[in-house]
Amino acid sequence: MEDAEGTVPARLRALPSRLVNQVATAANRLVDRALAGAGARRYHFALLAALEEFGPASQAALGRRTGIDRSDIVATVNELVARGFVERSPDPGDRRRNIVTVTPEGVRHLQELDRLLAGVQDELLASLSADERDRLVALLTRVLASPPG
Repeated sequence: MEDAEGTVPARLRALPSRLVNQVATAANRLVDRALAGAGARRYHFALLAALEEFGPASQAALGRRTGIDRSDIVATVNELVARGFVERSPDPGDRRRNIVTVTPEGVRHLQELDRLLAGVQDELLASLSADERDRLVALLTRVLASPPG
């Protein structure tokens, strides 16, 4: 990730924003590789996680919960339906809207993705102790909870 030999200027190495970006880039590469090995993408994981945690939802609600654009939600739901991981059915209260539900196979797939992503976290944070990992998560959560501007 970071240049250990000091060939990066000190002023760059000291910028938290650059460090966060460098770690995010490495993390994204690891996550994408792990998910691809399971025939999945980040959007698959996000939708399955939201459905498993919050229950059946409209595609619009899934978009709001996950931050995924509406057109990407439709494409991702289509992919997950084709693989038997979710079911889509008309909303009885509003037939213009679809309700998406995770299937038992989708829950099993999500559990496999959880396992893979836990391995990614271990690889990414191998140089940190368990306490340091917990502290890092707490600090990053705090930074995200009060964004600038």
